[in-house]
Amino acid sequence: MPAPRMVRRAGGALLGAVCAAALAGCGITVPTDPDGTLDRVMGGELRVGVSPDPGLVEDRGAEPSGPLADLAGDFAESVGARPEWTVGSEETLVRGLESGDLDLVVGGFTEDTPWIDRAGITRGYGGIDGADGRRIVLLVPLGENALLSELETFLDEEVGR
Repeated sequence: MPAPRMVRRAGGALLGAVCAAALAGCGITVPTDPDGTLDRVMGGELRVGVSPDPGLVEDRGAEPSGPLADLAGDFAESVGARPEWTVGSEETLVRGLESGDLDLVVGGFTEDTPWIDRAGITRGYGGIDGADGRRIVLLVPLGENALLSELETFLDEEVGR
């Protein structure tokens, strides 16, 4: 007679396989964006909020410049989008993420950011020029996991971890 733990594991694996098949049949993908952010920006416009931070992103001219502005622009290009820039304070930009007015926010945010319960946060990246030893994170709307996954895949390739 099989051990009860083995039966539970086999039952759990079977249930997981059935759920995955059912979700795939419904056209649901994982990760997903409840608000469809990644689908909307692909081939369109990526609304990028910028919080200036010396050495990382500067607001001097028609468009922001610096390593984070370059990464945001390159990410937009990687999904076939053009960036639309908004410069503001951290609080204003996080409110823009929450209201759906922004898709991505860049600045001197680190893994210790206080915005963790109001925005989706990438892993920390130490390989960004101008970070001065800080592990920089980028912010996206909370729950937009397909966008976050696409962004992290891009960042992994561009700057490593």
